[in-house]
Amino acid sequence: MTGRLRRAAPLSLAPGILTGVSEQSESPAPAQPPPEAVAPAEAGERQPGAVARARADIAAGREWKARDRLLGYVADRADPEGLELLGEVEYSMRDLPAAGAAWFGTSRRGADVDEAVEAWRERHADQFDHMWRSLPRSVRDNPGNARVEALRRRAEQLRPAVPSARPAAPASGGGVDAAVVITVALAILFVVCAVVGAVTVLRWLLPG
Repeated sequence: MTGRLRRAAPLSLAPGILTGVSEQSESPAPAQPPPEAVAPAEAGERQPGAVARARADIAAGREWKARDRLLGYVADRADPEGLELLGEVEYSMRDLPAAGAAWFGTSRRGADVDEAVEAWRERHADQFDHMWRSLPRSVRDNPGNARVEALRRRAEQLRPAVPSARPAAPASGGGVDAAVVITVALAILFVVCAVVGAVTVLRWLLPG
């Protein structure tokens, strides 16, 4: 595949994953002023370096290299452009579950997103904890997306509670320590043996 990846026309999000979170639950993005016209070179310089290089890799037919570059980039930076481009690359390589994980944390919508998210759900059998861990780390570490937050809450609900440590039972003050009893018994035995030994020696020294 060469050239820029073609995006599908936006469609309404199909019901399924996290249906309790609707499009209306996400805050609408503030209106942005129209961008100023800039030369192509200036526009390229304003893009994050990894994203710009990934686009060059795609144009050269090296989608695998663009994917590796973007995976490292979005692991530490929750960049919507990088996540969307990563999803496009993985979708073009027919790794639909990976594309769904990348697109889930973005505002992108469309038939391709629905197909990819459905494959992502199927891979993890709708196990929310597994789905949560499959998201890029930067998406998990940067709250704000309503769908991601809903998935996080459901994953936390399924995690087993860590049992609290039981406090040690206080020592009973009325009992006698077994070690003390043994020590006293040994001491008494030692004294008895010493006395018997002394009497035996005296009888040997003083016969009759």
